[in-house]
Amino acid sequence: MSIETKSGTRQPRTRTRAGNVALSAVRGLALAFISLPGAVVCFCLTMVSVALVPIGVGIVTTPWVLTGVRAFADRRRLLAAEWGGVRIPRVYRPLPEDANPWARTFGMLRDPATWRDIGWLPVDMTAGFVTALLTAVLALYPLEGFAIGAGLWRVLPDGYWYGFVRVTDQTSALYATALGAALLLAALWLTPLLLRAHFRLTGAILGSGQGELAERVRVLTETRRDAVDTSAAELRRIERDLHDGAQARLVAVGMDLGTIEALLEKDPAKARELLAQTRQSSADALTELRDLVRGIHPPVLAERGLGDAVRALALRLPVTVEVEVDLPGRAEAPVESAAYFAVSEILTNAVKHSGADRIWIDLHHEEGRLRVSVTDNGKGGALIGAGSGLAGVERRLGTFDGVLAVSSPAGGPTMVTMEIPCALS
Repeated sequence: MSIETKSGTRQPRTRTRAGNVALSAVRGLALAFISLPGAVVCFCLTMVSVALVPIGVGIVTTPWVLTGVRAFADRRRLLAAEWGGVRIPRVYRPLPEDANPWARTFGMLRDPATWRDIGWLPVDMTAGFVTALLTAVLALYPLEGFAIGAGLWRVLPDGYWYGFVRVTDQTSALYATALGAALLLAALWLTPLLLRAHFRLTGAILGSGQGELAERVRVLTETRRDAVDTSAAELRRIERDLHDGAQARLVAVGMDLGTIEALLEKDPAKARELLAQTRQSSADALTELRDLVRGIHPPVLAERGLGDAVRALALRLPVTVEVEVDLPGRAEAPVESAAYFAVSEILTNAVKHSGADRIWIDLHHEEGRLRVSVTDNGKGGALIGAGSGLAGVERRLGTFDGVLAVSSPAGGPTMVTMEIPCALS
């Protein structure tokens, strides 16, 4: 087991305009290859599955299909934030953990966010595909004009058209080069805008629109109820642990001290033996109390902050972990605690279920948000669903108006990203 840490001030990445265009073109090409097949498959499976609901087959298949659609949409939300700076809220209604297939199917179908996802799929396979492809074409097409001017026109068919220029000889080939140069100048300005337009189109459909405020109130009401229930359960756990652990040991210590007092004059040897046992019992009780306190709020989190607490957490893992921290200040204690236990849950899931041998953790704060990413090189397949640890993490973050996004294709890697609005002191 090893851990590598990096800290310091995150330096802004400077990129030339040409580099920006090239990166946007590559991203647009990748999106084009993802948008069309992914959206077509998701849309067809959804329509077939929903159509089979009346005969009962869809009751079983629809929750799985819609979970896949949500994962596809979540991936686009993640790319929109990372590549386009467009934040698209995730406001799905939570489902009961013990919901049966019937309740899960109709619970998901009654969710307005589900129908926004379904309505987005046809747009993504048409307008989304076109805007993504144009981002790449606008950057790559000028290169053909330069190649024509450099001599490619000699092997092209007679009367080849490059844009509105008909190439027949070297002179017309130079005209094609001039057109390519003009298109390249336009691409320097338009390519990043087209990529952002793709994500803004996605956000316009996946976003909750005019009902955002009502949906936000509903989500916050539910997360507040979850927080109250979680707090009550935590208090019961603490009371049970105190009653069954430290309290029982302390009662035994008191009884042993009474016995020792009675044996001091009659049997000093037996008294010394009981005294040693009492000392060990008091040490065990102290250890249990420390473990209990650590489970409520780890001392390193209170004393050193979230970054060092996550580093300490990573040190206890049986896999190689890299931790990068860029937090110029500290968030409020409840936010730090929520982020810490969310990271702890995700790391536990990664170690238990992913089969990963390497994990990367990144913590930084930007644009008024605490952002935490946990990536592992495991087998993938992680989903946010009822009964999973990630569903509990999502509820924990929802208390602070935070969001959770998961990218975990089959075969890996898995990337879990959390964002919590907060200010640093």
